[in-house]
Amino acid sequence: MLSHTLSVTYNTRPLLGRVLSWLDEALIACLLVTFAVMVGVVSSQVFLRYALNTSLDWADELGRLMFVWTIFLAIPLGVRQGGHIGIDLIIDKFPASLREGVKRGGSVIAALMMGAIAWAALGVAREQWDELMATLDVSVGWFIVPIMIGALVSALHLVRIAIEGAPIAAVGGAE
Repeated sequence: MLSHTLSVTYNTRPLLGRVLSWLDEALIACLLVTFAVMVGVVSSQVFLRYALNTSLDWADELGRLMFVWTIFLAIPLGVRQGGHIGIDLIIDKFPASLREGVKRGGSVIAALMMGAIAWAALGVAREQWDELMATLDVSVGWFIVPIMIGALVSALHLVRIAIEGAPIAAVGGAE
């Protein structure tokens, strides 16, 4: 299992822990595929353009689509570690019990916002589903689907953080 090599472990007895562990495995597998396709297509396009003076019409659009999928599927993996953006300047001055309560409450609010984003993304994808991309014979809605997936899985991670508490800092700080 890939999750054993990552720095966040779940209490897998509750259903939410098992579901999140499975979702993370699926996200990582999808990320490997989307990233490999993106790098392969873009590298091929560069080679064809500069070495053979030709190009693939669909390469830019497919590369862009894979980039969007890679970015939005990776976001929940940062959220699960507490790697999302937060300003702790004032909160760090609170007593430990109050600080934990504020972080859990913030996770609930963030989970609700991510749920709203997932719902809105579903609506946008449905509205755009009949529109085709310029060079690929697939729906423009495929640009919106990873936003919905990333927001939904992020919301689940934030619910877990609200229930179990924030993970121990496993991600290096930005300072």
